Amino acid sequence: MPAGMAIPMLPADARLDFDFKGGVTDKRLFPWDVWRRCVNQALRTQQRAGGGVAAYRDPGGEQELRLGVSRYLAFSRAVVCNWQDVVVTQGAQQALDLVGRVVIQPGDVVAVEEPGYPPARALFAALGAKLAHVPVDREGLIVDRLPKHARLVYVTPSHQFPLGMPMSLARRVELLEWAKRHGAVIVEDDYDGEFRFEGRPVESLKSLDRAGLVAYVGTFSKTLFPDLRMGYVVPPESLREPLWTAKRAGDWHSCMLTQTALGTFMLNGEFAKHLRRMHKAYAKRRAALIGLLTDELGDAFEPMPATAGIHLVAQLAPGWDEDDVMKAALDASIGVYGIGPFYAGERREQGVLIGYGGASVEAIEGGFRRLATLMPGLRR
Repeated sequence: MPAGMAIPMLPADARLDFDFKGGVTDKRLFPWDVWRRCVNQALRTQQRAGGGVAAYRDPGGEQELRLGVSRYLAFSRAVVCNWQDVVVTQGAQQALDLVGRVVIQPGDVVAVEEPGYPPARALFAALGAKLAHVPVDREGLIVDRLPKHARLVYVTPSHQFPLGMPMSLARRVELLEWAKRHGAVIVEDDYDGEFRFEGRPVESLKSLDRAGLVAYVGTFSKTLFPDLRMGYVVPPESLREPLWTAKRAGDWHSCMLTQTALGTFMLNGEFAKHLRRMHKAYAKRRAALIGLLTDELGDAFEPMPATAGIHLVAQLAPGWDEDDVMKAALDASIGVYGIGPFYAGERREQGVLIGYGGASVEAIEGGFRRLATLMPGLRR
């Protein structure tokens, strides 16, 4: 697979003493008893649906879930939308696929962040797009570097993937103005912005959009767990009907049972309770990790500024090599992941991505104290 198209990750059956892969959540803290009740209620609903006649459902999704999503977005992200504006998808990846299918023609230019999210790059390339890898700085995507003829711009403004910095408000406004001038569609992937630990939330691109240019993509993979395969997109008005049609043409609709259970979970307040519990747990893990990186590992690592999410990137100081650190860590049964593969071109940073979503405070302390004993011998 071409550079920058695949996420570096060990096989699913790999067993390490400590594994800090990104995008992992902690199912041990999920309220399974509550979820079981929601599923049982959904089963009863499914039994009654259609008066006993089995039929296909609305491609946009079940009304209860779409209503739950629209209320949640209005409260947490200032994204004001009707429930009919929400299209339920099989994770964020299908949301990106649907937007790509209705916007991109083969040969169109799609701008992506550099470094950036490999599955999105691979998807747009598979649709025949020409990828323009636009560098980021400490304020996010550098708008001045966007190609003039880009048809679509894909960004992760709440928590840039993988480096972690949020896009500044000034840069968000600049990007929206650029898209309006050039008639481009912006895809805002807000994959784990729910977990914010510092400062006030920055307005989402969707909430600032007055020209109908932003497709807002969200997922339950980071708030609940990835194997649920549930996501959503709130498209611009001009794309709502084409997306609905594309969803119907692709798989007609997502699982009714899961949608109904999740809709109940959201509307009865359990989703918000779960987010509060997880925010508290992840905040403790993040604090423990940053403390170790700046204290016992301070000579080798510098955490990059990241105010949200369930992973962070730690830059390596001069004298240490990313590949050497990853290999030595793996030999010591520690999984940390270099950021080099997230670059399509020459990497401009040396560092590792550290996910703390699935690791307890005890695991973080054990893993990084073990890593600290290795680092002096790896310095060149």
